[in-house]
Amino acid sequence: MRRSKFSWSTIYLIFVFVLLYIPIFYLIFYSFNQGGNMSSFTGFTWEHYQNLFSDRRLISIVVQTFVLAFLSALLATMIGTFGAMGIYYTRKRNSRNMLLGLNNILMVSPDVIIGASFLILFTMLGGVLKNFQLGFVSVLLSHIAFSIPIVVLMVLPKLKEMNDSMIDAARDLGANNFQVLSNIIMPFLTPGIIAGYFMAFTYSLDDFAVTFFVTGNGFTTLSVEIYSRARQGISLEINALSTLVFIFSLVLVVGYYFISRDTSKKARKRKREFEEVAVLK
Repeated sequence: MRRSKFSWSTIYLIFVFVLLYIPIFYLIFYSFNQGGNMSSFTGFTWEHYQNLFSDRRLISIVVQTFVLAFLSALLATMIGTFGAMGIYYTRKRNSRNMLLGLNNILMVSPDVIIGASFLILFTMLGGVLKNFQLGFVSVLLSHIAFSIPIVVLMVLPKLKEMNDSMIDAARDLGANNFQVLSNIIMPFLTPGIIAGYFMAFTYSLDDFAVTFFVTGNGFTTLSVEIYSRARQGISLEINALSTLVFIFSLVLVVGYYFISRDTSKKARKRKREFEEVAVLK
């Protein structure tokens, strides 16, 4: 019999997952605690979830946060997709590498530096535009800006995988630029676009540092609100809210899995069809 080899990498992976998920399940467990603290479990209750849904201010902040995340991810995905295409189709290699490097710098820059930079920028804009104030617009613009590089990095690999002969075949068949973009390029890039959107949505949803710098005028997000409440003392309403957000994240991951699987199948099928046409030409 062939013995299975002892794998340290498997043990390490299990250790990492346990280390990451134990605090989450600990938080979820105490969201049902009848007591008002996380030191001992005194009994099961739904009281903290009831208090959560009766807190209109917190519910309003949750809605604001998700609207901000959906909108910023949508706009960042649109800009980032065409930005990735612009980088990929840049003819000069040095220019292409420079653009990609500038994009990557924003990925590795500390959030504190980015947040402070946006604060300085919006303060200057406030001096020029009298009606401009820190609030929803400033947070939205900031989230779009730091989400664009993420989308670019998600879409670029799909562009590199794409067979350019499909585009040549489509042009030989009489397709114009819009038809090539809508019928060839965009369907093939769909898995990368979806991945970029979900990544941008996640980054926007849990961002704290940048949002902390640029928020104002009565607008706040969930991460900033949790930070403010945590300074006053731990409330199990936050545990209940975090539990619901975690469940929502699981639903998003499962939905992304099925959507990306279907779109990948369609993209591969479309690629085979155009490759056959290209061979015949």
